[in-house]
Amino acid sequence: MAADGDTDVVITGAGPTGLVLALDLARRGVRALLLERAGGLFPGSRGKGLQPRSQEVLDDLGVLPGVLAAGGPYPRMLAWEGTERRGEWDMIERSEPTEQVPYANTLLIPQSRTQELLYARLAELGGGVRFGAEVTAFRQDDEGVEVELSGGKTIRAAYLVGADGGRSTVRRALGIGMTGETVDPRPMLVADVRITPGAVTDRDHWHVWRAPDGGVALCPLPGGDDLFQLAATFEDAAAAVDTTPEGVRALLVARTPLAAEEITDVPWASDYRARAALADRFREGRVFLAGDAAHVHSPAGGQGLNTGVQDAYNLGWKLAQVLLHGAPATLLDSYEAERRPVAADVLGLSTRLHKATADGEATQRGKEVQQLGLGYRDSVLAVDTRPEAPGDALRAGDRAPDGPYGGERLFDLFRGPHFTLLTVGDAEPPAALPETVRPARLAAREPYGTGVLLIRPDGYVGWAGERADASLDAYLTAVGLAPVGIRP
Repeated sequence: MAADGDTDVVITGAGPTGLVLALDLARRGVRALLLERAGGLFPGSRGKGLQPRSQEVLDDLGVLPGVLAAGGPYPRMLAWEGTERRGEWDMIERSEPTEQVPYANTLLIPQSRTQELLYARLAELGGGVRFGAEVTAFRQDDEGVEVELSGGKTIRAAYLVGADGGRSTVRRALGIGMTGETVDPRPMLVADVRITPGAVTDRDHWHVWRAPDGGVALCPLPGGDDLFQLAATFEDAAAAVDTTPEGVRALLVARTPLAAEEITDVPWASDYRARAALADRFREGRVFLAGDAAHVHSPAGGQGLNTGVQDAYNLGWKLAQVLLHGAPATLLDSYEAERRPVAADVLGLSTRLHKATADGEATQRGKEVQQLGLGYRDSVLAVDTRPEAPGDALRAGDRAPDGPYGGERLFDLFRGPHFTLLTVGDAEPPAALPETVRPARLAAREPYGTGVLLIRPDGYVGWAGERADASLDAYLTAVGLAPVGIRP
């Protein structure tokens, strides 16, 4: 972690987005200072679902083994009327892993545990978090950003990233507006509760009760035999939500068969109204917005945390290429160009799911929430020189799927801060490659087809062609890699 003085990047907000960005920069050798105004990591379960694409990101960052050990599958939903069971169902469609999609299902893990694992991995790489500190003001010029911290210290950085949540201080200081809507005017309560084992609720189901004044759902959380996430709705938009332990306990007693003494602890609780909002811009000069600072979601579909993680994953390698490898600063323009349309689409999805659930419609979540199909085909960083391919063919801008490679997997080959050049079938690779590009040869196979493909550090196809040609050299130059001298 950078000390006081000069650094490369200041990140404010040590949630999942800020931690992923700091971790990605650390493994690339970029100096970063990660600030968190609270005295420690967020303690609650709030964003408890890791989608398959985010699991792939965490695989690359070296965090996934711990995440898989700490998490588990989502349980089936179970409807109750008092103490009588009234039916069960899967809210999330279950899929079997394949060679191309090794992580096929949403993983249930409390947000607090995800953050602890990211923090531990960041520490392994020599990074850390400065708790009890936040950005209070900043000024930018053509060369960098002067950042004032709480406590009066000043840091000079090349870039500042606001990952400081929906009420982002950084966004407000930039004067960037948020365009959106209140998805539901009725308040909601979310809390972590400990319940005496065996008290009505088992740990094999996500338990749901309905009451005239609102519903209750208790989801068993990995990490203990008595810990559940409580989500409660209120039919009255003017209802006062009591987030004290006594208030949470009283709500559960009123709406479920649980007795007060069976609710042994309420470690964390919060209330909110579902909103959907998108920042008008994700960048102002040398200052960037990521995660909830850039887009605020309804919790329906488990999209918010995951979209923020992938914001960080998109931005990290680009900052490193500019700071360490001489890429033109225009490379950073692609962050907003790629991520803002994705965030807009995801906001629309989470809003539709929320409204459908509120209207009592069937809302099983399928592949649309997994984020595996999101990509950047329209990006300036998606260059495909091949003739028009079938609609389902892998193209520049698409996620690069997993698959066998020697005795390992393609994801093993991709893992790390490098680019990967795949030569597929009879195509010939360039005679030489930049040091930070790892070469590999594959037999012709679907979905890779044949040809030459350059895989970006974030696992998307950047450049694709039937053979290595001069446009590959132009692409390498655009992302800060040395051209290899391919003649037109």
